[in-house]
Amino acid sequence: MKLNLNQQAYWRKNLRAIVLLLTLWFLLSFVLIYFARQLSFSFFGWPFSFWAAGQGAPLVYCAIVAIYARYMSRLDRRHEIVEGQE
Repeated sequence: MKLNLNQQAYWRKNLRAIVLLLTLWFLLSFVLIYFARQLSFSFFGWPFSFWAAGQGAPLVYCAIVAIYARYMSRLDRRHEIVEGQE
């Protein structure tokens, strides 16, 4: 099945958003947590490594999901995509 120009633009923007948000997820999950012990300072009264792993990461994960859902909702409206449409 060949996609028309509107569908191609839609998927290109969708994939760009996915790559950006997965990059953010990767940086938070692996890079920041890996170096968190070396960042020994107090953050909101807790050691930063504890806060990043126990509080910050789950909040950012929820934010990533919310951002993606909101972005896709707008993108669907902009490209007139209806759920279940083929």
